[in-house]
Amino acid sequence: MDVIVIGAGVVGAACAYDAARAGLSVAVVDRGAVGGGTTGAGEGNLLVSDKEAGPELDLALFSAGLWRDLAAALPGEFEYEPKGGIVVAPDDAALKALRVFADGQRGAGVDAVEVPAGALHDLEPHLAPGLAGAFHYPQDAQVQPARAAARLLAASGATLHLGEEVTDIVRRKGAVRGVRTRAGTEILAPHVVNAAGTWGGRVAELAGVNLPVLPRRGFVLVTEPLPRVVRHKVYAADYISDVASGSAALQSSAVVEGTPSGPVLIGATRERVGFDRSLSVEALRRLAAQAAALFPVLADVRVLRTYLGFRPYLPDHLPAIGPDPRVPGLLHACGHEGAGIGLAPATGRLITAALTGTRPPVDPTPFRPDRFEGTPR
Repeated sequence: MDVIVIGAGVVGAACAYDAARAGLSVAVVDRGAVGGGTTGAGEGNLLVSDKEAGPELDLALFSAGLWRDLAAALPGEFEYEPKGGIVVAPDDAALKALRVFADGQRGAGVDAVEVPAGALHDLEPHLAPGLAGAFHYPQDAQVQPARAAARLLAASGATLHLGEEVTDIVRRKGAVRGVRTRAGTEILAPHVVNAAGTWGGRVAELAGVNLPVLPRRGFVLVTEPLPRVVRHKVYAADYISDVASGSAALQSSAVVEGTPSGPVLIGATRERVGFDRSLSVEALRRLAAQAAALFPVLADVRVLRTYLGFRPYLPDHLPAIGPDPRVPGLLHACGHEGAGIGLAPATGRLITAALTGTRPPVDPTPFRPDRFEGTPR
């Protein structure tokens, strides 16, 4: 075995898929099922619209192209939908701020098109009246994340060890040599990739290193099946500031989108409450009210269910991707927060470049896993 990937979510699956395509033999280990963690609780966002110019946006743009390639190579497998996104401004002040934000993004290669208030209903007929304007982002897209993880793993041909929690990272003379699981299984390989999502910090501790990954809880509402009343991925401008915020308090800004099967998905809340899985009525109330404010047609629609997940948060809002110089053979692919699904293929490509000693497709320096050395665990 050449490489062991810890985590069968979409990031781990993308790492396994890309490594296998490069000719490496891969084993994937997860304490649960494929897509059973953050991936299965995600909306499937593939966004460039919410990212300011910088390393994460560069990675997202590269990853968007890889998702298009995957959708062509595996047609219909994971509901890839290049629907585009619309970021709406409730007033002139918000619209001016969006203009500045979009100008920076355009310099990085984002297609951001201003939509005047009078043309909004051509794109989204059911939007609320009185909005100041919006920006249309044709590069935004969506996938069904659990299906994507499953399909990428199947296409990788990786050996799967599901329902096996990793309890130890085997090291000899300081270098990685494999993993041990709670079931007593020992799997040996010279490289281990930590793609454990919100548990990435705990996996890092098994190797004796610090990676301060924290869970950030979020809820999603799922409506009854509807005709396609929401055509794009639509959200208000304050969602962008919520994504960039480091606050531990409850934040909510509705992201509303239709799905091919009919239900409308309504996210997204963010709060740092550890791994508390209790229901927050306040979070759900806020989401419902904000969604109805954007789309009044949703005010009387039934919500069939709600679900929650935990985004793997790192303090500087950038993922940890690449080799860990503190432990030879250990690589990290975690801490993507809410962008993991969108960034998964690019993460896999960076990890494979490190494994094979080839030139990385984007500069990996901002994602160095050891950049938090010296911070508290």
